[in-house]
Amino acid sequence: MTTRLGSLARALFSLQGRLLTGLVMTWLVIVGLVLALAWQFGKELVDEANLAHLHYEAHLIADNLSEQVERRLRALERVERSIRGLDEGQLHARLEAGQALLEWFEGLMVTNVQGRVVADWPLLPGRTGLDTAERDYFQSVQRTLAPHVSRPIIGRASGDELVLMLVPRYSERGEFAGVVAGMLNLSQGGLFRRLEAMQLGDDGYIQVMSTSGDLLFRSNRYPDVNHGQDDIPGESDLYSATLELALDGWEGEVILPGVDGEPALMSYRQIRPANWVVKVAIPQAQVQKPLAHFLTRLWWAWLALAMLLLMTMHGLVKRLLAPLHRLKRQIAEVGAGGRQYLELSTSMRELRQVASSFNRLEHERLAALQHLRDRQAFLDAVLESTPVGMFVGDLRGHVDYLNPALLELLGLEVTHTARDWWERIHPDDRAGTQDMWRHTVATGNDFVRQLRFLHPDGVTLWVEVHASQVMGNDQPLGFVGMVKDITERRQREALQRWEAEHDPLTGLLNRRGFERRLEEALAEYAKTGTPAVLILFDLDHFKPINDEGGHALGDEMLRRIAQVVAWEVRRNDHVARQGGDEFAVLLPSCTLKQASEIAESLRRAVAEISVTHADKEYTITLSMGVTALEEKDRSIEEALARADQASYQAKANGRNTIVIAPASASE
Repeated sequence: MTTRLGSLARALFSLQGRLLTGLVMTWLVIVGLVLALAWQFGKELVDEANLAHLHYEAHLIADNLSEQVERRLRALERVERSIRGLDEGQLHARLEAGQALLEWFEGLMVTNVQGRVVADWPLLPGRTGLDTAERDYFQSVQRTLAPHVSRPIIGRASGDELVLMLVPRYSERGEFAGVVAGMLNLSQGGLFRRLEAMQLGDDGYIQVMSTSGDLLFRSNRYPDVNHGQDDIPGESDLYSATLELALDGWEGEVILPGVDGEPALMSYRQIRPANWVVKVAIPQAQVQKPLAHFLTRLWWAWLALAMLLLMTMHGLVKRLLAPLHRLKRQIAEVGAGGRQYLELSTSMRELRQVASSFNRLEHERLAALQHLRDRQAFLDAVLESTPVGMFVGDLRGHVDYLNPALLELLGLEVTHTARDWWERIHPDDRAGTQDMWRHTVATGNDFVRQLRFLHPDGVTLWVEVHASQVMGNDQPLGFVGMVKDITERRQREALQRWEAEHDPLTGLLNRRGFERRLEEALAEYAKTGTPAVLILFDLDHFKPINDEGGHALGDEMLRRIAQVVAWEVRRNDHVARQGGDEFAVLLPSCTLKQASEIAESLRRAVAEISVTHADKEYTITLSMGVTALEEKDRSIEEALARADQASYQAKANGRNTIVIAPASASE
């Protein structure tokens, strides 16, 4: 499964796969855009066509209803003319003679000028004598002297909704004498019979309303929406601006949310003889459904065409890319060494140019590679033969190569690892060396450091390492370093430093070395208050040893004294021969009391030393001056002067004694 997925992924991301994918995606985008534009513009055209159709239907319905209302009103007017001058007894007979009008009306009635019903047909108990003077329909006719259609009322006999069609009644002198009214049953009177048979698709519907908002008729396909008793059926907001305009006499077509909240195409027309409004509505989804069905079929047709085009384009692209595949194989053969140059036969000028450019670059690459091999061989020969230890590192600081001279110097094997290199560095030098090397790798600065290296033979070598960053075309390539053995030089320098500060006869510090340590003690005292004591002493009776036994005997005595003094003091104390028979001892971190005890032990120990010459034994004693470092001391000369003065005082006191210099008065 994984192999198949890998093959599919390679096929998709190949040039052929990308071309085919691009073609398919382009086709899908074009088809999608065409369908989207067709849907957008098609909806507008469909809406416009259906609005025109609704305009025509509403116009026909309004004209038909207007004609029927006018015919009924004209029939009532003929009745009114036929009853002028008749008394109330004659009115019933004349209404009965108009039996044919019952095809249009449920009943007829006549009122006098006061609004009282004086005759009706068919006879209905309680209707004659009914006072209608306060009814709005009577007042409207009385006021306007024009035909009028009333609001719906409930019939006494049938219990159905009725409307009254009224015309004014005149006397023989032309004066208003009452009204003649015909009662029209809205559900059974036949006025809306034609509308009940009309079909406006699956969800279209027709409504007829009075201008006062009363629903007179609605088709059976009118959406079933729950309303309160006082609601006016219609669109979702019955008091919207559009409906108000229609009830006020506006005619036209709109697209508004219907009773179910979905957009619907609506047309409003006025039935002016009755002051009614007819509304014809079709849901927008219904009129757009054929368009959606057509576009769906078109989409599947285009999809099938796309599959056919894909197979056709697959073969065409494969054929067109055949030279490119041959070029790919030949390039792979060149890379594997199977051929030296490309030999491509094709009519595609671009591929011939690519092959020509590749061959030229391959020729230059081979020449450069041969030149590089020659330079590498020369460099390898130089590194192998040079007696200087050298190493090469990459930009990350990893040492990749050590030449034979360096391997021999450090005692490393050819198969050494980077860990071997670092672990052979002396532990005291390792951390500092690693930090400095990381800084060099990060900044590109030179690495110069002297460090100790632990040779496998157990010898500690001092080496000097100098590494620099190598640049090529203004880009860093790596690091090259040299390693020199400076063990002998370090030993020689150490010996020179020792000889510069030590007395060659006794091995003790000389005056120079002692004064440097005394300065360090004075600086430490000034900084931290660490006490230190200075002892100076001369040898009593040393001159006879030199005069009688010679300088060899004197030198022997000096060496013995030096050995005893160095043995008696502490490990961190400093003992020096200042010159001749003058000695000095520096006691760091020591009080005067402790120093006095040490000086006394030195005096007794030295007094026991003796040398013999010509059967004569020679001994010496010490005259010692002791002083502590003081806050007022600004230089070592002040402390040396106090100790020297105390030693002279010891000689003056009879020698072989210790004098402690008194503390100076503070300024």
